Amino acid sequence: MADSATGDPFGPWTERLLELADGISREDARQFVHDLYTHAQSDLDQERAEADFERDE
Repeated sequence: MADSATGDPFGPWTERLLELADGISREDARQFVHDLYTHAQSDLDQERAEADFERDE
């Protein structure tokens, strides 16, 4: 879900968060979205690695 105008993959999610949260700065919203994405990607990578390990055993 990248913002096609700026190429920012977090732009649309940052905008959604800003619409839902009162009093949060744009920088804080973008950092939250970035951190959430990073942690979710890390969790998925770990799950894939565990599944690959179990499949190889």
